[in-house]
Amino acid sequence: QVHLVESGGGQVQPGGSLRLSCAASGGSLYSPAMGWFRQIPGKEREIVAGISGTGYATYYADSVKGRFTISRENSENTVYLQMNSLKLEDTAVYYCVADPRTGAYSSDLKSYAYEYWGQGTQVTVSS
Repeated sequence: QVHLVESGGGQVQPGGSLRLSCAASGGSLYSPAMGWFRQIPGKEREIVAGISGTGYATYYADSVKGRFTISRENSENTVYLQMNSLKLEDTAVYYCVADPRTGAYSSDLKSYAYEYWGQGTQVTVSS
């Protein structure tokens, strides 16, 4: 059984930064595609960013391009989301996701129905 554990959420002022972390444990994942979704109150979950198992391919939602950076540490199946220049509209619950497929292309990372989900971590951007 695969478990994803997120950390790093919290409250920050507009323009501030936060770094989310997610560690995958259990199961037998080998270089899984990983990523982050978010759910804003009253809206559907949306993918924020994804990264392939090799780390060579990434995907970003238009709303976060240039502000968020996804990275990973393959030796530990850990993924990070560095969030800079945060805006009020970034307030959401952020979910870490993983899938056994490696995800060779950005289009894969956007379209996957990710198999594993974390419990979510709250990010609040407020002045």
